[in-house]
Amino acid sequence: MAKRQPKTQLSELQLAVMRVLWKRGEATTAEVVADLAAARGLAHTTVATLLTRLEKRGVVAQRRDGRSFVYSPRLSEAEVQRSMVAGLVASLFAGDSAALVAHLVREDEVTPGDLAAIRARLAEADDV
Repeated sequence: MAKRQPKTQLSELQLAVMRVLWKRGEATTAEVVADLAAARGLAHTTVATLLTRLEKRGVVAQRRDGRSFVYSPRLSEAEVQRSMVAGLVASLFAGDSAALVAHLVREDEVTPGDLAAIRARLAEADDV
C-alpha cells in the first residue's frame, strides 16, 4: 500500500518562498529575500521566520554552510499543488472534483482554448 503524503496547505507568502526554492533548487535566506525584493520587499527576519517554520513542517530541508543556512525544497511543486487542490476540493466541493471543474467552466474561469487543452489531457489520461 502506498504511503499517503501529509496534507500541505501553504499561504500565498509561503508559496512565493517555495517558488524561489523550486526555481533555484536551494537558496540562503538572503537569496530568497533578494529574489522576492521587487515583488514583496520583505524583511530578512520575515523570510528567515518563514523558512524556519517551513523547515519545522518538513516542507524544506535546512543545512548549514558556514554562517548561513541553505534551504532546499523537500516537496515538489506538483506534490504541493496536489495537496492544496485536494484540500480545496474536499472543503469547498465535498470531495467532488467534477464540481470544481463545473464551477470553473460556469464562472468563465476556463476559456475555450483552455477547454481544448483540458480535453486533450483527458484523452491522454484515458489512454494510460
